[in-house]
Amino acid sequence: MKLIIAIVSNDDANKVQSELTKNGFSITKLATTGGFLMSGNTTLICGTQDEKVDKAISIIGEFSKKRTQMVPSTASYGVGMYTSFPVEVTVGGATIFVLDVERFEKL
Repeated sequence: MKLIIAIVSNDDANKVQSELTKNGFSITKLATTGGFLMSGNTTLICGTQDEKVDKAISIIGEFSKKRTQMVPSTASYGVGMYTSFPVEVTVGGATIFVLDVERFEKL
């Protein structure tokens, strides 16, 4: 048995969750915040059999797309002088962890 922890963009979370559920995966959804852009993410937790892990990862990858976005950045130009200018960053996609589960019980 495996535990899949997938961190996806809020923009993609509903579609990823829907597709996983359609394919028979039970999902727990947590609202989380990313540390880099301080933007909302969704963490999906799914326990599944070893042979179904690749299918789950395939679904997550298909519906979690990377894209670029302009975000403000602050840079210093001398003592006490700051200016903000946009920087293009890649957002979206998914970060996935797959862990071994020693014991699983559903009560």
